[in-house]
Amino acid sequence: METRVLVVSASPIKGGSVDDFTEKIVRFFSAKPEVKTETVNLGQLDVGDCCHCNWCNKKQAEDKYCAMEDDAQPLFKLVEAAHILVLATPVYFMRTSGRMAVFIDRLRHFMWGNITRGRLRNKIGVSAAVSWVRHGGVETTHLTHIMAFLALEMIPVSSHFSASLLGAGAVSSPGGSGVWNPPHIGIEEDEIGLQTIKPIMSRALDLARIMKNSQGRTR
Repeated sequence: METRVLVVSASPIKGGSVDDFTEKIVRFFSAKPEVKTETVNLGQLDVGDCCHCNWCNKKQAEDKYCAMEDDAQPLFKLVEAAHILVLATPVYFMRTSGRMAVFIDRLRHFMWGNITRGRLRNKIGVSAAVSWVRHGGVETTHLTHIMAFLALEMIPVSSHFSASLLGAGAVSSPGGSGVWNPPHIGIEEDEIGLQTIKPIMSRALDLARIMKNSQGRTR
């Protein structure tokens, strides 16, 4: 049975460290023949702030999730179709980026929409983050994403066998030192961070299989 993975990147920099990290995550999933992976970069989309107009509470239709006419509409369809949702972001001020926060806010209708409420329930949520320094906010960023997953009744992924237990996380300065040392900038030298991808994403696939098998038995 096919497992669909949607990776949502909030990187504003094309070809930057988050894109590099995301590419490695996609490469891991793409090596699995039963997994179909799609990547979306919020930096290339027009996704506006949720204005809490509550339109979605009563006026949703199957082909219209939200009153706002922007690029979030087709993105919602991809989110709903995915078994695993990966949120990948740069770390800003010890937290997820503003672009990712806006996207998370727009998922509100999956909690309260008259048609779509509960449609993310029991889907698998994975956090991925890249910070400049080793203790510069990867874990607090994971917590931001995990709180969103829990509010949406999704299942967040963790792994005891990862250096970043709550998600995949890497640093882009040499050794996570925060030292500006071109050309040694980026995640390629962060062996510890790159090793977080396999246990976290493997656990996500395990959980997705468990949930799909469980749902099959209850039908």
